[in-house]
Amino acid sequence: MEYLKFDNGVLERVASLLEYDATAPLTLTTGFFLFAFLLFGVGYVALRGRVNLRNAYVVLFSLYFYYKLSGVYVLLLLAVALSDYLIGRCVARRRERGRGTRGWVALSVTINVAILTYFKATDFFVGVINDLYGAGTLDWESVVVPAGVSFFVFQSIAYVVDISRGAISPLGRFIDYLFLLSFFPKMFLGPLVRAKDFIPQIEARDIVVTREDFGRGVTLIVGGLVKYAIIAKALGLLFVAPAFAGELGDGGLVALMAIYGFTLQIYCDFSGYSDIAVGVALIMGFRLPDNFDSPYKSATITEFWRRWHISLSSWLRDYLYISLGGNRKGHLRTYLNLILTMFLGGLWHGVGMTFIAWGLLHGVALALHKVWLEVVPGAKRFGSEMKPLWRALATTFTFNLVAFGWLLFTADDMAQVADMLGRIAENFSFAEAHTLVTGSGVAMILMVVGYAMHALPRSFDLAVQRLVTRLGFVGEWLIVVVVIWMVMQCDMMLAAESGGAAGLPMYAAF
Repeated sequence: MEYLKFDNGVLERVASLLEYDATAPLTLTTGFFLFAFLLFGVGYVALRGRVNLRNAYVVLFSLYFYYKLSGVYVLLLLAVALSDYLIGRCVARRRERGRGTRGWVALSVTINVAILTYFKATDFFVGVINDLYGAGTLDWESVVVPAGVSFFVFQSIAYVVDISRGAISPLGRFIDYLFLLSFFPKMFLGPLVRAKDFIPQIEARDIVVTREDFGRGVTLIVGGLVKYAIIAKALGLLFVAPAFAGELGDGGLVALMAIYGFTLQIYCDFSGYSDIAVGVALIMGFRLPDNFDSPYKSATITEFWRRWHISLSSWLRDYLYISLGGNRKGHLRTYLNLILTMFLGGLWHGVGMTFIAWGLLHGVALALHKVWLEVVPGAKRFGSEMKPLWRALATTFTFNLVAFGWLLFTADDMAQVADMLGRIAENFSFAEAHTLVTGSGVAMILMVVGYAMHALPRSFDLAVQRLVTRLGFVGEWLIVVVVIWMVMQCDMMLAAESGGAAGLPMYAAF
């Protein structure tokens, strides 16, 4: 009987691991994902030469991954996939018959935008109504935003639009489209993939992972873990969050360093997870696009958006800016299209005055830079075209423009933006430096390390990849184990510091 009791306990524990837990959602950086991925890898290696079974196997794991990440909202993912799979086929048939496709494309856009609007904007509009007509006018529980909803909705819109443009043919099987939409490495924070680039990989009979591919994949995973699970998480909890909350005083230097700290945090958060996603996909034999290219080295705002979240900025350009008319309808319309594109990009991140202001700031900056290029002789678009001194000055200006833009991105409201700027303007003193170093020394070290990593040339990254590749399979996995141990130690330290477990990053709802 004692044996049976033990056995039941084990079964209950296994069952609990398979169920969705809102307090511990699954991401690429959790210990359980590593365990699940290793088990998945055994079956994947066995099936990778059999296309249909392999794809079905990956789809099932991807759906399980998303269920562990967002629970019942896996049904929303399936609904979006089925809707646009069918719409895509209707669009293709109308193209074959020489008939218009705008109605079907509009239907896809309407469905997907309605989903985003409900999850992103409902709380905002309820709050506005309650502010206007009195608290409690609308009795509404806060809407839980499914993880990654913006990414799979954007991906699905792009698929239908690409079919309407004749860039791709529709996938013949629903399971293949579900693979495109739900592929688990990119599900949470991207990168967004082009259907024309990814579909051939889905349909490929042979999966080839070279020694160099595996080495690069491991390097990306390790570097991504350091950025995402150590630097971003620790910097946010130990310094940025308490500084914004006023827990570290009201000095201007603290406020300025908090802005620079968040500037690094958001980069390490997004780029770190993207690196992990690209690395995991690569060791499986799938190539996702690189998503970040040292964006804070940019000398102009145009260059910044060529380096920051590349898959998203490319999506905004190809499916929004160009659809609005791009630069084909005169200078004034071009400027307005840039501003409107970034305004909508701000709303994509969240509905509120701070996100609207962030989007407008970048839209106006992009428009002004385009004006500058047109009216100033010899003006340059990218830093690589500038002389060293001008490049250094331009990079400093662009970095600070972006950094203070991130203040709008992360502030709770415009009042907090005004408070942070007021502290910098009216209460700035370098005397606070000693307090920062002694009271937030770990965070300051993380900032130095993080910005130093960002400043390293691409040749250094390539050299590290070659070194890791030469270590061989055992050496590569030893590095992974060591870094995972470091992440676990960091998590325990942060849990002790905050009185609870460190959870998802602040951008989980994207």
